Amino acid sequence: MTEAPKKIDLPITGMTCAACSAAVERALKKTPGVESAAVNLPAEVASLKVSGTEQPRLTQLIDVVKGEGYGVGTAKMTFAVQGMTCAACVSAVEKSLSKVYGVVNAQVNLATEEATVEYIPTLTGFAEFSKAVEQSGYTARRAPTDSSDTEANARQKAYEELKRHFIVSLVLTIPVLAISMAMMNNTATSSNIVMLVLSTPVQFWTGMRFHAAAWSALRHGAANMNTLISIGTNAAFVYSVFAVLAPGFFLSHGLHPHVYFETAATIITLILLGRLLEARARGKTSEAIKKLIGLQPKLAHIIRNDQEQEVPLEEVIAGEIVVVRPGEKVPVDGIVTEGFSSVDESMLTGESIPIDKTPGAPVYGGTVNTSGSFRSRATKVGADTVLAQIVRLVQQAQGSKAPIQRLADRIAAVFVPTVLVLALLTLAGWMIFGGENAFTLAIMNFIAVLIIACPCALGLATPTAVMVGTGRGAEKGILIRDAEALEQSHRITAVVLDKTGTITKGMPEVSSIVPADPESAFTERRLLMIAAAAEKLSEHPLGRAIVRRAESEGIAVADVREFQAIPGGGVHATIPPFPDSGLFEISTAVLGNDRLIREHGIPDADKLSSLLAQGPPEATPVCMALNGKLAAVFFCADAVKPDSSSAIADLEALGIEIIMLTGDTEKTAQAVASTVGITRIFSGVKPDTKVEIIRRLKSEGHVVAMVGDGINDAPSLAE
Repeated sequence: MTEAPKKIDLPITGMTCAACSAAVERALKKTPGVESAAVNLPAEVASLKVSGTEQPRLTQLIDVVKGEGYGVGTAKMTFAVQGMTCAACVSAVEKSLSKVYGVVNAQVNLATEEATVEYIPTLTGFAEFSKAVEQSGYTARRAPTDSSDTEANARQKAYEELKRHFIVSLVLTIPVLAISMAMMNNTATSSNIVMLVLSTPVQFWTGMRFHAAAWSALRHGAANMNTLISIGTNAAFVYSVFAVLAPGFFLSHGLHPHVYFETAATIITLILLGRLLEARARGKTSEAIKKLIGLQPKLAHIIRNDQEQEVPLEEVIAGEIVVVRPGEKVPVDGIVTEGFSSVDESMLTGESIPIDKTPGAPVYGGTVNTSGSFRSRATKVGADTVLAQIVRLVQQAQGSKAPIQRLADRIAAVFVPTVLVLALLTLAGWMIFGGENAFTLAIMNFIAVLIIACPCALGLATPTAVMVGTGRGAEKGILIRDAEALEQSHRITAVVLDKTGTITKGMPEVSSIVPADPESAFTERRLLMIAAAAEKLSEHPLGRAIVRRAESEGIAVADVREFQAIPGGGVHATIPPFPDSGLFEISTAVLGNDRLIREHGIPDADKLSSLLAQGPPEATPVCMALNGKLAAVFFCADAVKPDSSSAIADLEALGIEIIMLTGDTEKTAQAVASTVGITRIFSGVKPDTKVEIIRRLKSEGHVVAMVGDGINDAPSLAE
């Protein structure tokens, strides 16, 4: 078996409360070779740190989890294995796959030339399976269309089943409650029978998940919240059935036979509602991770044997040449070897302007190639890419526990046994001192203790509060990460703001137009009209910004006769005369950066420098020359949102320090910060550095809130 990683994440199934996660955590901590263990109930993941010398076997960890009455989530994958010819081949492949850490079971079918692997998705995947098969002397191939997500599908299926059970339970419980309230002072047998019929499916069908979980815990010598729910509702239900079928027993002892069908049914329905809310919250957490992973393309174009091939992303090997076309996502991290393009790296840096890429420049998986095509040599693939590291940072932050959560876990560990002991003491006390009707009174009070202590409030108070709080936040356009963030929000002392898309609009706009000759016939409108025509076919964001500005001013953007995109420079266009443009003959227009203008031999270099100096520091200039003469400079910038300054002022009025955190350049960051009144900024930072800055602020004693809208903000938002 291959060596286990130093950090192991195990997906745990079957946990329903804090007592469950605490039991799994305690058991894993006792396992030889496990240095530390933290179980995250909402994420349903156990994060382990294991010893480098005495590493636990995977089967050992699975047995420990199962020994507590829970399971370890697995997925199945089927892929083709090429080159097998006999039973010995099958045995060799199965043996190699079984040695991969994270594989639970591997079966190979010689007839179909396929391997089916059951594995733990947090520990391994197709890349490791492919290497194992290759070490056996064969080749693994997965169909490019294979995009199944077993874990997500299983989670969705469980949510739909829970939702169905809740709806059925609610529909049956409402009439039981209505009858119970109407017959409060009446013991009509017919009404009791109706309540018995309606509540039976609630107790033994929709509520079976609680009884099964309680029985599983009992078989392993443990007790959890399900134990209280099961004992309490079963005691109330059985007592009520006895009261309906044998009312004479109670009457002979001078007692009226009360029934508690509505109590049992309501408890199950309300707890199901709480579980449904929790499942939805877990689904949103899963979707956030899924969205991050979804930034990666499914396929990559690589050069093998001097031919371009389309292969699944998992099959890309470090050192291979990757081909990236316009509009495609960069599949893996690499270094550009040939070609020229502009790549949108806003998911990493937050900078809205695409970065020009020339041979030797780095590119990152998940970023978007906006224009041009290039080839890059893969340097980091799979779990080593920057995007994969971002995903891991988010998962680690979500898996961490707050001190208040650890306190709740300790309380939960003793809560259930304490309630059971109190209920038994109540039963014994009434049996001894209850007098003539001791048994009946003892049973009634035993049930009362269990029902009152049954964790309706524990199971519902938090998710209900979160639902109301997040609902109110959503009405105001605020998305709240989790219950802990909501709980701690009143203690916030510092708010960290991302720049792009948070303080600013997130896309470049033409902020100003500076004519080269203010006295010429080319007004700003005419210059914009000509520039928009030249940029009409451009895919570059700055060119699109010029076209949008023209359209917003009601300018009909004309067609050009010839158009050429110049990689890393701008555009060259041949423009015919058109109404109101001020052009009276066919003209040539060049738009782009100042280097392009100078390369085209445009005179007046001093005037160009003067025009560039007139633009705002955060703006990117687009220079335009007409018929070989400098005509204008268009300054494009990511505009500040209209209400950013007032929002920042309102927060500062509450005594909260405002800090800007951005991947953009210092010059741009300083310009935006001065516009909105922010004095403390961190610029040019990558996602992992953002996390470190958040941690630094927390170490200074701040309670930090992070506001951002981009994938590059995900790790720091999670932190």
